Amino acid sequence: MLIRLAYDIQFDIPAAVAMVALLNVHPSRVHDLIQPDELRIAPSVPVTNYIDSFGNRCARFVAPPGPLRLSNTTLIRDSGLPDTLNLSAREAAVGDLPHEILSYLLNSRYCEVDRFNNIAFELFGSVAPGWNRVQYICNWVHNHVAFNYQHARPTKTALDVFTERVGVCRDFQHLAITFCRALNIPARYATGYLGDIGVPVRLPMDFSAWFEAWLDGRWWTFDARNNQPRVGRILMATGRDASDVAITTAFGRADLTHFFVVTEEEAGTATQM
Repeated sequence: MLIRLAYDIQFDIPAAVAMVALLNVHPSRVHDLIQPDELRIAPSVPVTNYIDSFGNRCARFVAPPGPLRLSNTTLIRDSGLPDTLNLSAREAAVGDLPHEILSYLLNSRYCEVDRFNNIAFELFGSVAPGWNRVQYICNWVHNHVAFNYQHARPTKTALDVFTERVGVCRDFQHLAITFCRALNIPARYATGYLGDIGVPVRLPMDFSAWFEAWLDGRWWTFDARNNQPRVGRILMATGRDASDVAITTAFGRADLTHFFVVTEEEAGTATQM
């Protein structure tokens, strides 16, 4: 199947400000692109592209004062299959983990692992390790946290979510990631496109968040907010938590005035289930 991806994000810039944008499809999906995936900036400014320490494609530029528009539309090929499951996937002992995976066991900006050691053990310590335990964590978060855009805030951490029991998709994932890490299961935050393919349509569209757990020597997709395998998940970036994969970061003031995202199956293509 083919999936149309697009965004239109606009700011008002009071004074020139340096910005970094993570708006491209992840390098691991570049081979699936049917059309170019290039950030368009109006007014036009010089852009430097680079790969960050997490393997994400980033665009760096200085925005001039006045209105700023970031936009793009592209087309990508997808299998049309739901997220892969591996119910027999096993956890690895910490001593056997690759060096580069160890950081995904530690505290990060939104994931206070040291505050959750006892909580995680009490809730999930008796659950069989491996895939089953990660899925049990997803089930718990999905059933105990309510989704509500009105309760979103940029400073909300996993502990806040655990206490308040309400949040948006990133909050669900931060709590699940923190539970996993507290049980010595490496977990990382992921962001990208996830359209309403094969499920009831929810508007308006937005970028989505999920997480990945390291089991059996590789990363596997989990989603504590939706908590079911989904079709058409297009990765943009991964990191320790949302602070590593912000869609845009402005090193100064940039007032958001417009935000629009499209991710939908292109007409005339068939979904394989």
